Amino acid sequence: MPVHRPNDLAALTGLSHLEDPVRRQLYECVAESDVPISREQAAAAAGIGRTLAAYHLDKLADAGLLTISYQRLTGRDGPGAGRPAKLYARAPGEMTISVPPRDYELLARLLVGAVEQDDSGAVQAAVDGAAFEAGRSVGTESARDIVVALRRCGYLPHVDDDCVSLRNCPFHQVARDHRDVVCGLNLRLVEGIIAGCDQPQAHAELTPHPDRCCVVVRGVEPHAERD
Repeated sequence: MPVHRPNDLAALTGLSHLEDPVRRQLYECVAESDVPISREQAAAAAGIGRTLAAYHLDKLADAGLLTISYQRLTGRDGPGAGRPAKLYARAPGEMTISVPPRDYELLARLLVGAVEQDDSGAVQAAVDGAAFEAGRSVGTESARDIVVALRRCGYLPHVDDDCVSLRNCPFHQVARDHRDVVCGLNLRLVEGIIAGCDQPQAHAELTPHPDRCCVVVRGVEPHAERD
């Protein structure tokens, strides 16, 4: 009989809520939004009724997958302004579970620590090269669509004109303590994606932001501009 740690059980309980297709669709709708969204907005995006959307959204919040806030969307205040709307946003934490137990984050920290301790720069160069090639492979396999490739890598891309911002860092836990190495790896990975998508006019640049990936892609072709 496997022994489960308390955190594993909490993660298992939370992630089980995403088994329901409607609930998963609502979670993805909220997670991919730059701002908290209301029950009405989520319901419209999922094509379901407001009451059903509210039920599922609250269940996701109870499971720790979403956060709740309140805001008057009319912009007015005081008497007659109406009740504040209940808004939902992606929870800042993350949930993982592995059976049997695995600790890939520890492995990542050990490897990143080795990069930081190598004064010759050879290990850094090797990691950057591997990241670039991995990105190029994903780009080639994604019908040469940068947005699709970025989504496959977990970046949650958001397109605004010809600029793509990345709302999620797939390596967030390690990046908190090893920002320089991880941000550099992200940059090379995205540069590889651009190369694999054969869009030479596009380019990636570092634009640090506290709530998202440090990389921004500019100059994306119009046919790839979808969110």
